[in-house]
Amino acid sequence: MFKEFKEFAMRGNVVDLAIGIIIGGAFGKIVTSLVNDIIMPPIGVVLGGVDFTNLFINLSGQGYASLAAAQEAGAATINYGVFLNSVLDFLIIAFVIFKIVQLMNRLKREEAKPPAAPTTKPCPYCITDIPIKATRCPQCTSQLEA
Repeated sequence: MFKEFKEFAMRGNVVDLAIGIIIGGAFGKIVTSLVNDIIMPPIGVVLGGVDFTNLFINLSGQGYASLAAAQEAGAATINYGVFLNSVLDFLIIAFVIFKIVQLMNRLKREEAKPPAAPTTKPCPYCITDIPIKATRCPQCTSQLEA
């Protein structure tokens, strides 16, 4: 049973999937930091100093200065600022993946180009390469069929 599990776990697809998940998790952290630390602060400044992570709707009826204070008090909240950050994370990740797939498809199309049409053919008499349109072989002077 251990041998079968080892064969399964060491297959190329399983290892590739594991590597993809690990890299995806790290990439997700980078994108989250990009959104929270670089993109959202300037947007907040443009919109009048709004911190999107503190945008929430308090359902308990009491006033709280921040989302952290409301959550600490156990108040029911709708955290739409955190949701906006998550949507922006998703859009950035989706765009990057789209560009990667687009690049890979372009590379596949370049690989799959059909070979160029031949420009020469062998002379049936002396086996010398001659131009496709030739009617006489320049080497053996044989008359060629059109």
